[in-house]
Amino acid sequence: MTNYNRISSIDIMRGLTLVLMLFVNDLNMNIAPAWLGHQTADFDGMGLADWVFPGFLFIVGMAIPFAFAKRFSSGQSLYDISRHIFTRSISLIIIGVLMLNSERVNPELTGISRNLWAILMYVAVFLFWNDYPDKENKFFTITGLKILAIAIFVFLIFKFRSGQPENDGSLITSWWGILGLIGWGYLVSAFTYVLCRDSILKTSLFALFFLILNMLSGWKLLGFLDPAKPLLGIIIEGNVPFIVLSGLIGGLLIKRIPNKEFKKSLLIFAGLGLFFLAAGFFLRRWFIISKIQATPSWAMICSGISYLVFILLYWIVDVKNKIRWASFLQPAGENSLTTYLAPDILYYLIWSSGIPLLIYKQSQEPLIVVAGSLVWALLMVGLTALLARLKIKLRI
Repeated sequence: MTNYNRISSIDIMRGLTLVLMLFVNDLNMNIAPAWLGHQTADFDGMGLADWVFPGFLFIVGMAIPFAFAKRFSSGQSLYDISRHIFTRSISLIIIGVLMLNSERVNPELTGISRNLWAILMYVAVFLFWNDYPDKENKFFTITGLKILAIAIFVFLIFKFRSGQPENDGSLITSWWGILGLIGWGYLVSAFTYVLCRDSILKTSLFALFFLILNMLSGWKLLGFLDPAKPLLGIIIEGNVPFIVLSGLIGGLLIKRIPNKEFKKSLLIFAGLGLFFLAAGFFLRRWFIISKIQATPSWAMICSGISYLVFILLYWIVDVKNKIRWASFLQPAGENSLTTYLAPDILYYLIWSSGIPLLIYKQSQEPLIVVAGSLVWALLMVGLTALLARLKIKLRI
């Protein structure tokens, strides 16, 4: 058995997927090569951007056995662990829904600009979920900042109007946003681990169950569950839980096999990666490969790629102990939520100023557009490191 220390390659893969996420989200896809971006809903295939998010979901699952093993070994009760899971999941879902609705603000009906609404929302997120140092000695200050954040949230929610028919123009959950999807996937997978602990067989059965749900949903055979879909649709459709559980299986394997037996890990991960890829292309007979449609073929192929990418990083970092090359990914890997959210504040500030600071986006040269977005992503990792030094880092 391996110990419960952090597996460095998990942090590095988390950081890698986040950098790629920032990169592809920033790209001007009118100019950048199509294979870097998301493919349309009815297109049978995928680009780099279509793997990045499931790659992050996969690594969320991989980290679960190590994080919860520490909690169980420290004597935390089932109640405390369950409260942690619910708190973390609900927090991610709330932030995801707020981010999703920030794009729906109708300035005339809301009374404030879309950019200002979003900036205030992100400021409140950082005020409420910041990992404040010296909590005991600054209890009243920190409590005051959190109350201020809640007041901002209440103000923004009551002011919000979209001018659209959904919910009379108020907030909607829709597809829950990226963080919301992560929250639902984490909720299912964390409780799966609590129930199954280190049993790979039981966890695999749960993964198979959600894959079957994903297939049944794709075949439109779950109509009887439609009344529950507005709230539990992500769970019912099975796609996101399946991807996170695929990563959880990988985490259980790495936790069980010492890195000195790397050849065993290599064979298992390579085998699983190739199996998932083959199964994904087999399922293509019935389901196109589509991120937007969240098809099981897409989920299987993405998980297969993730198994192969991870075992390569694991060999380089944890077996060969060559980690210095990836030091630039460390801030993103250790502070993933900060890395993902902080750039959005800059975007809205830049858009509010009206100054075209992101001039590379205006270029007609694909190389300049791609290079500019890559530099942006790396700068955002630097921003995360700077914020961490300033004691600004989100923890849920």
